[in-house]
Amino acid sequence: MAVTGRSERDLAATLTDAGFVRVAPRADGDSIAAAGLLLRALAARSTPFQARVVPLTDDLPADATVPIGFPEEFAPDDRPASAAAADLVRELDCEPDPGLALAGCLLGGDPEAAGVDLDRRSGVGIPTADLADGLAHSTLFHADFSGDETAVGAHLAELADDDRAVASLAALDAVGSEAASDRAATAIERALRPHATPEGPFETAEGLADVLDCLARDAPGVALALAMGHDTRLEALDAWRTHATAAHDAIRGADTGRYDGLFVARINEGPVATVARLLRDFRSPEPVVLVVADDEAGAAGFDGVGEAMAEAGVAVDGMGGGTPSRGVARFDCPPEAFLEAFRGAMA
Repeated sequence: MAVTGRSERDLAATLTDAGFVRVAPRADGDSIAAAGLLLRALAARSTPFQARVVPLTDDLPADATVPIGFPEEFAPDDRPASAAAADLVRELDCEPDPGLALAGCLLGGDPEAAGVDLDRRSGVGIPTADLADGLAHSTLFHADFSGDETAVGAHLAELADDDRAVASLAALDAVGSEAASDRAATAIERALRPHATPEGPFETAEGLADVLDCLARDAPGVALALAMGHDTRLEALDAWRTHATAAHDAIRGADTGRYDGLFVARINEGPVATVARLLRDFRSPEPVVLVVADDEAGAAGFDGVGEAMAEAGVAVDGMGGGTPSRGVARFDCPPEAFLEAFRGAMA
C-alpha cells in the first residue's frame, strides 16, 4: 500500500521499518530528483528498494510504496517534490545531496524550498565546462544561437571568456529578439548566476536541472541513475544534447497560431513538452502553449495543464496527463481534433 499524504516524520518511521520499498517517480525532473534523494538515503541505510519512472500519461502504480509527483500524494502542500524528499531524507538521519535537492526544487519552481546553501557564481547555468557546448544545448532558454554550437563559438570568440559577458550574451539574445515574449526577461533569470556544484556530476545545479528535465521523458532510466549518483554523466550529456538540438530546431520550424489565451505550435517532430515550455517562457504572447505533432502533444502553462491534457486525451480516445504547469498526450486522430479537445478542456 502506498504511504502518502503523511508528514515526512510519519513516512520516515514507516520506511525505517520497511523490508522493501517501491519508489515510483513520475517522468518529470523534480520527481526524478526527489526519487534520487530518497533512494540514496535508502541505499545508505541498506534498505532494499525498487524504482521505476512512471510516464506522465500513466496512473499511480498500485504497488508503489512511495509514489512521487502524483497529485495529493507525496507533496500535497504544493512544495516541490524534491523539497519534501530532502526533509524526508533528514528524518531518515541522512543528508540530502545539496546540488540534487536544489536542481529538483529549481524544476519544481521554488529553489528556496531546497533548504541548502550553495555558492553562486557569475555566468550561465550549464552542465559542461565547455561554454559553446553548454550554451548551444541549454534548454533553460531559447536564443537565436540555440542548437548551433558553431554560432555560439563565433559569439564567444569576441568575449574573452568573461563569465559576465557570457551571461549578457545569453540574456540579450534570449530577451532582445523581436519574437521574445514579455515573460522572457523573467524566465532567463533562472539560467543566470548559477549555483556551483564542484562535488556534483556537472558544473552547476542549474545544469543538472536542465539535464534531468530533458532526460525525464527521453531517457528516464538514465535520469534516475544520474539522480541516484551513478556514473552516467557521458550518456546523460549525449542524450541532453540530442534532446536540446531537436527542441530548438522544432521551435524554428514550427507553424504557429494564436487563440484567445492559447498559443499553438504545429511541429513535425521533436520533444513536445520541452518545446512547449520554451515557447511559453520565451516566445508565446499567451499564457498557455500547446505543441502538436502527428500523434503526440505537449502543453505548458501555469495551472490546470495536466488535467486538461488528460481530459483532452480521453475525449479523442487517447491518453494524457501531467502536472499543473506541464502535460503530454498521445492520440490516434487528426492533430486538429486534439487541439479542439484541448481548447474545450481548458475553457
